[in-house]
Amino acid sequence: MAVEPLSQKEIEDRLAELPGWSVEGDRLTRTYRLGSHFAATALVVHIARIQDELDHHSDLTLGYNTVSLSVNTHSVGGVVTRKDFELAHRVEDIAPGHGSH
Repeated sequence: MAVEPLSQKEIEDRLAELPGWSVEGDRLTRTYRLGSHFAATALVVHIARIQDELDHHSDLTLGYNTVSLSVNTHSVGGVVTRKDFELAHRVEDIAPGHGSH
């Protein structure tokens, strides 16, 4: 299936299923706040594994006890697609508290 940009309505509908996620400019974003730097670092490792499995990679930023993701699909002009939401759902599945912000 070809990857196509999502319409604004499709993006809004999909965001409703992902509390804590938002679209900033042309990127799907989320920041997680964790209990420690070690927990944040562990989450980064798990996210990296998921990204390799999906062959779809976000910009990933590790802070003291935070992890931030920012993603779009470069192959279709740097816009938000279903691939970005697939990654977001996979990350939510493994994030502590399933969406603790």
